[in-house]
Amino acid sequence: MRKLAILGASLLVLSSQPGFAQEEPAAAAPPAPTAETATPAPMSASAAGSARKGPERRLTGADLFDLSIASDPQISPDGRHIAYVRRSNDIMSDRAVSSIWLIDTTTGEETPVAGRGGGAFSPRWSPDGKRLAFASTEGGSAQLWVRWMNGGEAVRLTGLPTSPSSLAWSPDGRSIAYTMLVKDDGPSFGSAPKNKPEGAKWAEPLEVHDLLAYRADGEGYLEPGFEKIFVVPASGGSPRQLTFGPYHDGGPLSWSRDGRTLYFSANRKPDWEKDPVESEVHALDLTSGTVTALTDRGGPDSNPLVSPDGGKIAYLGFDDKLRAYENTQLYVMNRDGSGKRSLTGNWDYGIDAIQWGADGKSVYAQYDDHGETKVARIGLDGAVRTAATGLSGGGLDRPYTGGSFTVSDGGAIAFTGGTATRPAEVQLNRGGSARILTDLNRSLREVKSLGEVRKITVASSHDGKTIEGWLTLPPGYRDGQRVPLILEIHGGPFAAYGGHFSTDNQLYAAGGYAVLSANPRGSTSYGAAFANEIDKQYPGNDYFDLISIVDRAITLGVADPDALFVTGGSGGGVLTSWIVGKTGRFKAAVTQKPVINWTTQALTADGPGFFGPYWLGAQPWEKPELFWSRSPLSLVGNVETPTLVIVGAEDYRTPVSESEQYYTALRLRGVPSALIKVPGASHGTIAARPSQSAAKAAAILAWFEKYKKGWTRPAGDAAGK
Repeated sequence: MRKLAILGASLLVLSSQPGFAQEEPAAAAPPAPTAETATPAPMSASAAGSARKGPERRLTGADLFDLSIASDPQISPDGRHIAYVRRSNDIMSDRAVSSIWLIDTTTGEETPVAGRGGGAFSPRWSPDGKRLAFASTEGGSAQLWVRWMNGGEAVRLTGLPTSPSSLAWSPDGRSIAYTMLVKDDGPSFGSAPKNKPEGAKWAEPLEVHDLLAYRADGEGYLEPGFEKIFVVPASGGSPRQLTFGPYHDGGPLSWSRDGRTLYFSANRKPDWEKDPVESEVHALDLTSGTVTALTDRGGPDSNPLVSPDGGKIAYLGFDDKLRAYENTQLYVMNRDGSGKRSLTGNWDYGIDAIQWGADGKSVYAQYDDHGETKVARIGLDGAVRTAATGLSGGGLDRPYTGGSFTVSDGGAIAFTGGTATRPAEVQLNRGGSARILTDLNRSLREVKSLGEVRKITVASSHDGKTIEGWLTLPPGYRDGQRVPLILEIHGGPFAAYGGHFSTDNQLYAAGGYAVLSANPRGSTSYGAAFANEIDKQYPGNDYFDLISIVDRAITLGVADPDALFVTGGSGGGVLTSWIVGKTGRFKAAVTQKPVINWTTQALTADGPGFFGPYWLGAQPWEKPELFWSRSPLSLVGNVETPTLVIVGAEDYRTPVSESEQYYTALRLRGVPSALIKVPGASHGTIAARPSQSAAKAAAILAWFEKYKKGWTRPAGDAAGK
């Protein structure tokens, strides 16, 4: 599903420079050893032992270092093996470390493949299943590697200046295509004098930017350059650049069956940087270098995938109606671009990922349905049947939908799946029956008592629409017991929570709180109409949905009506700030990385071509009153709720200045407030490092405990007037 909302869970990169999935590179780059070099495994918190007299049964911040999660499962063509990425937290580096493991689908036996001498990710099988390509930071920067599965030897193929992405094998197994950022010198205006004396220490040269999107969350200020397509021999040799020009040519990549053409998506129009949504499917002739656009409508066309017989191309896209959300549809066309048609035009779900069935008569598609991620098999005749359910893997800190899957030639589906009390594992669905192949957190699950998660629903007080939510209860909770309630609001806002594992929720529950994760209008997985209830009206009536489901938790006898708290990040931070400007029911609030002022956010965030036109239908100077009316800052004069403000110190999605504005306004009004900046964290990585994720959750709990009895402005205090 193409989630155009980019505040929180949705990670659609709207900047001019797409992000690359890679580990933190090492500082040095000596000659790379083989991927089998023995180095210490990531150290967990439990490895150090404890002086306690007995085990701690409730989840603590220290336990975050013991967690692992499975991602990117790649099943071999014959279905006998699954290569997957295991992400484990390392207490020494305070980072998640990625390694690649291999599962025998018959015996369940696991063996390490890569990552013991540096992070490894993006495993991809050769067409015959005898080799595995992957990217690894072994020896320094991310490079492309290939492992021969029969002998176990891994060889580094490249020495690239930037990280490879979108790996794709040629049908004959002789070549691997990939994308990579090609840097250039960028614009130059003026220069320092030429008379610099020998040994003098002058200032750095001027930094010049001349593109609309000049910085990106998680990357900072962008280096000049463009993403381009390359190909390298699978047995080693010199890479060859295939595309050129001042635009980004992005993956995923797909080969024609004769190996003469590569298909990719890009916006190659002269005004590409002003249209953050537009893209077309292109065909690249590898002999001549000619690039031909196969689609031409207004809207994104991406993820091209060639059918097994080579005659058709499946792809994803939608008609751009300048709305913040659209269901991404599954399309099929002939390889020359003719005969375009949607297979899901009458299906009210957005598609996230696709893979052809081996018979070429159907396409497997991943989608979200009422907070659950599933895989459907969609026939070329439009017939739909569910192929897998229970996918998970949207992250660890909050219960977002997500996950990934691949399909073998025989129809076996490998996917990441979990539960509300178990992070994502590798699962295998064969013949309609799924089984779990990994148990990455067994030692933790056997010791820790986690909070039960229950689904609840309510009719919104606004218009009666059904609103779903999930209550995480304190461990040992007894029915009829009233406990403090934290309303935890998802980001996006075009995203969805579900019954998935969440470290934040379990830490809050361990502190004695019930946690309510709800999907108000605007959430995905309930159809396009439900999501677009907030189009050009955000924040707005989603407020009533959230208050209604809080009241439902009270009616069920769970929530203490005199001990209500609220928090949320990104889009959830927007709604948190909006809520405390509308009601004084909550004892305390924590707004995380919020948008406070839509005018300043639209002109300083990393998606400048997107927010104004798509979210509010105008630019700030065209309708300033509209931007102000949807800004939580407009309600700050009503706030009497103690409010903690948290933001990543390097956030370029909801820039730090947004949080600073709100904190300053609250302090000027005399409302109890504090500002926390998470050092080195961007919008998308505010909970990426275990110590910071644990500290952030602890700070939120401490703030709520401090104001558990509420706060009343002292008599005669005129600061807020």
